[in-house]
Amino acid sequence: MLGLILSFHWHELLQPQFYIDNGGLWLLLFIVFAETGLFAGFFLPGDSLLFVAGIFSNKLASYLFDTGNDFLNLSMLIILVTICGILGNTTGYWFGKKAGPSIHHWKDNLFFKQRYLEQAHEFYEKHGALAVVFARFIPIVRTFSPIVAGVVNMNKGKFAFYNIAGCIAWATSMLAAGHYLQKFFISKFNFDLSQHLEVIVLGIVLVTTAPVIIKLFFGKKKSTPIDKP
Repeated sequence: MLGLILSFHWHELLQPQFYIDNGGLWLLLFIVFAETGLFAGFFLPGDSLLFVAGIFSNKLASYLFDTGNDFLNLSMLIILVTICGILGNTTGYWFGKKAGPSIHHWKDNLFFKQRYLEQAHEFYEKHGALAVVFARFIPIVRTFSPIVAGVVNMNKGKFAFYNIAGCIAWATSMLAAGHYLQKFFISKFNFDLSQHLEVIVLGIVLVTTAPVIIKLFFGKKKSTPIDKP
């Protein structure tokens, strides 16, 4: 434990491998919950963490019960991640519903940024109820979307439906992609993805954050033209 503390570097918090190596299944599940339902979770790895978790699905399953079968271990992991994602979003929705409009008057701090809430709100208005599903695949927006759904008082039943659908789609696609791409590259090219995680994670981060980056730099509102006298 002392050796781990002495060798720790803050940048490791952005690396999915760090959480899997030092926290295993339980930390993975907590991060999924936190990133989808708590303000403080917006900086945590999401898509990249699940992709890497898919690569190490057998190792993670062994924390609970190793079935001895790749598919069953992966399925168990998908179910657990889906449940935590649903609970996380439900927590965010409940918080948004309780806090309501007062959230828009909060000042920025380490765990809360007004611009993130505004981006999620714009995303929600553009895509409607489907935003709950789409937001699962977009960092930052993923954290604030359920909160916005609660703020705008989205119907509970409708939110629950899209929440479950989004969680299943997100957990299944990310975990299965990591698991089966790992097997494919090893069998076809003898290329072990687990030995090149930094490059893979960087690629996933660039792809998933592209919409947010584009919005920040090119999504500014056009200035209103001055009316002629």
